[in-house]
Amino acid sequence: MTKPQIRPATGAQFSRILGVGGYRPVRVIPNAEVLEWIDSSDEWIRTRSGIAERRWAGPEESVAEMSVQAAGKAIAQAGIAPDQIGGVIVATVSHLKQTPAIATEIGERLGCGTAPAFDISAACAGFGYGLGLADGMIRGGNAEYVLVIGVERLSDLTDQSDRSTAFIFGDGAGAAVVGPSDTPGIGKLIWGSDGSQSEVITQTQAWDTAFAKPGAVNGVGEETKWPALRMDGQPVFRWAVWEMAKVAQQALDAAGVTADQLGAFIPHQANMRITDAMIKALKLPDSVPVARDIAETGNTSAASIPLAMERMLESGEARSGDLALIIGFGAGLVYAAAVVTLP
Repeated sequence: MTKPQIRPATGAQFSRILGVGGYRPVRVIPNAEVLEWIDSSDEWIRTRSGIAERRWAGPEESVAEMSVQAAGKAIAQAGIAPDQIGGVIVATVSHLKQTPAIATEIGERLGCGTAPAFDISAACAGFGYGLGLADGMIRGGNAEYVLVIGVERLSDLTDQSDRSTAFIFGDGAGAAVVGPSDTPGIGKLIWGSDGSQSEVITQTQAWDTAFAKPGAVNGVGEETKWPALRMDGQPVFRWAVWEMAKVAQQALDAAGVTADQLGAFIPHQANMRITDAMIKALKLPDSVPVARDIAETGNTSAASIPLAMERMLESGEARSGDLALIIGFGAGLVYAAAVVTLP
């Protein structure tokens, strides 16, 4: 008797980003306000990071609400109905419930029906990770359209007394709809991690040793604080500049694209000096527009690439159909880079 064989799943030959959308909170936090918390100067913050202001979410601007707003714009631009979405992927490190995944609430609110929905934690590389998963789902026949969201409320995890990080982080959401394409629209994803450096960007303490109530005392009689983000800046800077430039070049090579053929370079908005160093290492021509969204938005982790992509398209710096090199890198340490066609 012949053994039965599983019928193989078949999907689209290629995929691409069909629509992108972003949401930026209403409240603007200029450097002048940050200087009320830390002993610093506007010049020091701008020189060190390139940041002039950042957006912080208000009480009603939850991770879910910001995601719904950004995703609605992306779905509309893609020209599809919400119930055509076959997967909802949310990249975030600042949804503070362990379960259920916030993606399930977002999918329900958008009207995505019974689409599978899940969260991923890959820090500033989260959007790239989600994009790679979406590409595989579509080409593997497990979805026709996938919604990828990067969203953060990092203000919840910011220690306003920490001079090294208080000025860095912002809030916001960026979303992209990925769908089938007749031509390649997402290059090979170059992604990975370096767990040997997992402690250089980290949360100060685990949730089980912290208490939300100010002044609470833990089991060893020490006063606890709400967990916050900490970063050892110099090792992160060196790693991002030297190692991530190599990863970016690998993504170009894998896609068969040279730097002068790009219509945009959209790196994670971590630090303007890191961006400038990567431009130099990649020998990027002056003619290639570079995302510098960090100046007005701060570091929004998983949201930074789609937010910067939306701004470049809306401003006319980049055009639909252009090739863009994207790269995200952050806590873990994790990274993800690819060449994509802009929607």
